Amino acid sequence: MATEFLNEKTYVDQAEAVLDKLTAKFEKNGKWITPQIVTTSKIRNILSMAADIYDKVLQNKEEQLSDEIVSRIEYLRVRMIYECGREPKVKDFVNEAELLDYVKMIGNDKKKYILFYHYLEALVAFHKYKGGKD
Repeated sequence: MATEFLNEKTYVDQAEAVLDKLTAKFEKNGKWITPQIVTTSKIRNILSMAADIYDKVLQNKEEQLSDEIVSRIEYLRVRMIYECGREPKVKDFVNEAELLDYVKMIGNDKKKYILFYHYLEALVAFHKYKGGKD
């Protein structure tokens, strides 16, 4: 469970560490196994929902997010929970990346949402870089 929000200076390294852990090979019965992780398309579904909100956040001139945007962020959390329930690999990914914790910490803070979105982009990038499949 995340105790503090993402850091602008370390979120990229944090995203890389998440994917390193999820893609780490392990030995089983004398053979090295590469774990099957969540597909790129499943991660992109989450990113797509977050991107729609991101566009609205960037259009917002205030430092505090409107109630409408906060409501959309809460719905994003619901959708992530739903996807976790449907697919155990999504749940592993969301839990390891602490996405639900971070979404809860955003509140109505514009800068936090922007950083959260950049973290999601970094996760998608490292997933693809580390050989994530569609």
